[in-house]
Amino acid sequence: MRIQEYLQKHRLVTDGAMGTYYAKIRNDDYAVCENALIEEPEIIRQIHIEYLKAGAKLIRTNTFMANRPALKITKEELVYLLKRGCEIAKEARIESNCDAFLAGDIGPIPEFARDEELDIIAQYKEIIDVFLSQDLDAILFETFSDDRYFGELSRYIKEKSPTTFVITQFCLNKSGYTSNGIRADKLLARAAARKEIDAVGFNCGISSGHMVKLIRNFQLPRNKYLMISPNAGYPEQMQNRLIYLDNASFFTGNMKKVLDSGVSIVGACCGTTPSYIRGIAKLIDNYPPVVLEENPKQTLYNLDSSQMPKDNIRNLSEISISTKKITELLKEGRKVIAVELDPPFDAEDTKILECAKKLSQLRHIDVITLADSPSGRSRIDSILMSIKLNSQTHMRVMPHLCCRDKNMIAMRSAILGAYINGIRNLLLVTGDPVPRDGRTLSSGVFDYNSIRLMEFVKEMNTEHFSQDPFVYGGALNPNGVNVDKIIERMEKKMAAGASYFLTQPIYSDEGIERIQLLKEKTGAKILCGIMPLVSYTNACFIKNEFAGIEVPDEVVNRYHKDMSREEAELVAANLANELIEKLWEIADGFYFMLPFNRVSLMDKIKIEKPHR
Repeated sequence: MRIQEYLQKHRLVTDGAMGTYYAKIRNDDYAVCENALIEEPEIIRQIHIEYLKAGAKLIRTNTFMANRPALKITKEELVYLLKRGCEIAKEARIESNCDAFLAGDIGPIPEFARDEELDIIAQYKEIIDVFLSQDLDAILFETFSDDRYFGELSRYIKEKSPTTFVITQFCLNKSGYTSNGIRADKLLARAAARKEIDAVGFNCGISSGHMVKLIRNFQLPRNKYLMISPNAGYPEQMQNRLIYLDNASFFTGNMKKVLDSGVSIVGACCGTTPSYIRGIAKLIDNYPPVVLEENPKQTLYNLDSSQMPKDNIRNLSEISISTKKITELLKEGRKVIAVELDPPFDAEDTKILECAKKLSQLRHIDVITLADSPSGRSRIDSILMSIKLNSQTHMRVMPHLCCRDKNMIAMRSAILGAYINGIRNLLLVTGDPVPRDGRTLSSGVFDYNSIRLMEFVKEMNTEHFSQDPFVYGGALNPNGVNVDKIIERMEKKMAAGASYFLTQPIYSDEGIERIQLLKEKTGAKILCGIMPLVSYTNACFIKNEFAGIEVPDEVVNRYHKDMSREEAELVAANLANELIEKLWEIADGFYFMLPFNRVSLMDKIKIEKPHR
């Protein structure tokens, strides 16, 4: 019998936690249960048997974290591990003499800024191919924070095995959002629109009590089965141990409410044991099957905004830092002028405030942009520095946010903080790596890249800031060898909501021609980067030590070791003016990176249409 046929007559009970239950048996919170498939297979087999005898009609293979990046194993080792997971689950089913379905369990593959989407998809397909070769009943994706891969992966499964039951589960917080900031009802709506997905639901993240509150706030999709697997509760750290309350009776009472809401598949996640599943199994026979509607008039009822838990954000459009966003200036067809200042390394902010006040006196400067600890060297936070500069100068500001230093939890907090303080313009970048001499003390987060961060802000704009959203841009290095890859990445950023690009410094005619080509191919708004080199030493340093910035010899040769500061600044300004003239018909604006915050250069640079 297939799961689809079973659900037409019954509701379905799954197993409970594997990882926390294994850790409890081993008395070791850091034990990796996937490794036990090789090292202690009998423990895993016994856990499966316990859940089956408790009443589970569907058990998951012990493979949640079985992927190459998480376990640091080869492809061959991964295939062997996945097959062992399937074999042990099958052995448990036979030994327990219990008739149950088997699901291949897939958790999120860790992603980092350097990872390409196609590579991640290929890794998921490696896992899927093994599960399909093992003739399992279902493939379950659990504890995901978004659905970006599920369209392609669910199609891939159904094309190879149309009868395999496909389940996708998302991990929510108490407010009904994933860690990527996507709201629960949106995920259900997207899943309901994908014909290849058979069931969708939520697991992990929250307790059974909070899960009940969340699913009662919206009506379920009527053309998909729903699977719910909450945690036992919220653990407490006690002497280096994570302790969950043994609340199986309370949990069972909440799962009754879940079943009353029309959920077809119920199970349990972190902190649960076979006693939790035993309680659910006693309930399940009292419930008739959920009947799906093939073509409901309304697949998913929208959430009532008054019921949906959400962050308490005021409408703060009235305190917006600037009268116009950068995108509004670009729409006017004027050249937008941005000047970058580097926040100080220490708590002395007098000089940067003086620089900002100087820029505020120049009418042609539209925005001050603040770097986010460039080169991986800690500086004053770009958002906090931006807020102070605005309060002192009333200039429009645009902090950089990079992916190097913050996970999504910290990034979301920073973005909310920027918003309530009136910031509306952002530059979202992946960020420079942590310098090698600092790696013994700190490491880059890089849990995501700039494109994923843009998608995250785009989602926040929809959910929280729809009346007055952020506008944001991305970084553009036009000097890469493969122009098609540059274009592809630009288009991905634009699809993720990027409204403009700020480029690396341009010095050569070849760089100018490349910018023209990129504009023609993408239609992007581009602020061309200009870095006036303020000395011979500065010119040699940028040329020889900054990857991605191409400084021609003829530029360096215009400087010499013995020139005065004034002479060097004059050369720098003349070079900038020449570049402005060449770029005028191409650029949508100019982005000035001033070495050492040398704002005096802006008095010498002429930002005006060339006379020809």
